[in-house]
Amino acid sequence: MKQLRIRTLAGLFLAAGVLSWSGARLWDSVGTLPRVPLAAPIVLAVIAVVLLATALSLRSRLRAQRERRPGAKGVEPMMAARAVVFGQASALVAALVTGMYGGTGAFLLEFLDIPARRDQAVYAGLSVLMGIAVIVVAFFMERVCKLPEDDEEDGGTAAAA
Repeated sequence: MKQLRIRTLAGLFLAAGVLSWSGARLWDSVGTLPRVPLAAPIVLAVIAVVLLATALSLRSRLRAQRERRPGAKGVEPMMAARAVVFGQASALVAALVTGMYGGTGAFLLEFLDIPARRDQAVYAGLSVLMGIAVIVVAFFMERVCKLPEDDEEDGGTAAAA
């Protein structure tokens, strides 16, 4: 399984941001700009919390398994791989969504004197912050599920992706 690359996420973020900024300018010139939903940063925050809870649970279970604690619940390699894929998919989507709201927010910065647009800029900024949180937690999950470098000690049976 390949690890996430920061440059891939940055490329998605920039492409989505430029397209969103351009689209916002075009849309605003011909009509009313669509609203940035308040639900966007909330949903991204929930995804970050779920990813973090999953990563912390896996970390404690993997640590117990590696230390061979009696009665420790182990982690099947497929479960760890699925968790990493979940984190990677969430990070890729977060990069796109963050770029989209970042571009829209950048466009809205020109209109902060209009209260309705100022609120939209705040929602867009919160969405960007929560999207970055999802990406950071996804990298943490990858790190948690990574095979230890010294696999030969335990015969290479450590469960990880």
